[in-house]
Amino acid sequence: MIGKLNHVAIVVPDLDRAMTTYRDALGATVSEPIDLPEHGVRVAFVELPNTKIELLLPLGENSPVAKFLERNVDGGMHHLCYEVDDIITARDKLVAAGARVLGNGEPKIGAHGKPVLFLHPKDFCGTLVEIEQV
Repeated sequence: MIGKLNHVAIVVPDLDRAMTTYRDALGATVSEPIDLPEHGVRVAFVELPNTKIELLLPLGENSPVAKFLERNVDGGMHHLCYEVDDIITARDKLVAAGARVLGNGEPKIGAHGKPVLFLHPKDFCGTLVEIEQV
């Protein structure tokens, strides 16, 4: 069911600084930032040969990543995103296996314009997991 690693998401306190670090210090290609108000974040992607790094900045104090940044003032790894062929089939198998889907259980459109769901970190070794339909 699980496909390749799509991205590793990192919450950052300063998106411009994080983009500069990846671009200038590491020589990576970094996308232009985009606001995703429906997800409460401003996001930029670091393109790597085998995956992406998603840099997340909270948009306002109601952002789902704002509390994470309050607890981790320097930022840090927020979640892992894995690709799946069919998000509804994957969701149903995960729920049948005892995993908890966050939110209302219905996919939302993510930063790549594709359906996504988040899975409770307590069900995945303390790691927030996102699944994205490819």
